[in-house]
Amino acid sequence: MGESCLQSVVVTLRPAAADRAADREALVAAVASATGADVAGVRAGRGCPHCGSTAHGRPWATVGGREVGVSLSRTAGVTALAVAPDVVGVDVERVSRVARAPLDAFTRGEIDRAAGDVGVLAACWAAKEAVLKRDGRGLRVDPRSVDVDVERGTVVLDGAAQAVVLVRPEHDLVLAVAAGGVPVTWGA
Repeated sequence: MGESCLQSVVVTLRPAAADRAADREALVAAVASATGADVAGVRAGRGCPHCGSTAHGRPWATVGGREVGVSLSRTAGVTALAVAPDVVGVDVERVSRVARAPLDAFTRGEIDRAAGDVGVLAACWAAKEAVLKRDGRGLRVDPRSVDVDVERGTVVLDGAAQAVVLVRPEHDLVLAVAAGGVPVTWGA
């Protein structure tokens, strides 16, 4: 990615948008706010590196022709937007959704460390999603091959540990940001 004026990942939580067009507008506004750029100078879209479609795939954004890292995630009622100096992955999840739909996506270590706490499992799921978004492969990777230690804030993918920021902004909400150790701040 090109040079960026950003020094941290700026994460914004907002009410869920009505559709993908509204998500794009929200992403453009988040990029403009995080970088101090005029909205007119921000370009954004989606692109699938596997099939070339612009109807789905990884979000992208540029400011004055320079790339910035962006990621977005949705769950019931909430959208999370992340703007970063480089590649970033964000995921937001409702703990109650994980509780209602148990996933066959956890390692034995995650299950043992969670000790029955569905909030920890929701954090594990969000961390897996964030890291795999940042990695670019998404759920093409079996989530059971990714091990999350919530207490340490680490994720092991392909044998390498990496940092992930995990927060609980609300009782029923967990947010994960994978940004290679870049500090995370909160946007408006």
